[in-house]
Amino acid sequence: MKVSDLAKTAKVTPETVRHYSRQGLIHAQRNAQNGYQEFDNVALQRVRFIQQARTLGFSLKQIAQIFEQSDSGDSPCPMVRDLLRQKVPETQKKIADLQAHLIKMEAALTAWEAMEDGVPNGHSICCLIEDWETSDASQCSEEK
Repeated sequence: MKVSDLAKTAKVTPETVRHYSRQGLIHAQRNAQNGYQEFDNVALQRVRFIQQARTLGFSLKQIAQIFEQSDSGDSPCPMVRDLLRQKVPETQKKIADLQAHLIKMEAALTAWEAMEDGVPNGHSICCLIEDWETSDASQCSEEK
């Protein structure tokens, strides 16, 4: 398969195939007659594996480690479990941080709905953002 064929079959972009190839995650043979890179079914299997691993949050570096272990004949499964055990609490923290961020955004939006629009006066750009932490709603109306 040429780059475009592999990309189409694996439902990724040709640039993704090229990137994985540059990273050493998949390998191609050069066709001596036309110089094209040609990928086999192993490359297709690896691209599909990469896509699935990415949906679970694995980085390309971690995926390379998984391939390295597998290619050496050792099961990468224990390493994969350990990596995912680390990722779960990291992801839980990111979700908690995003939820806290959303609450702050919603509170700002609620407060801003009642505030008048300020006009930049050389000392202010947008009073909604500048005065958010101090919650000084009077500043916007005073700047008009």
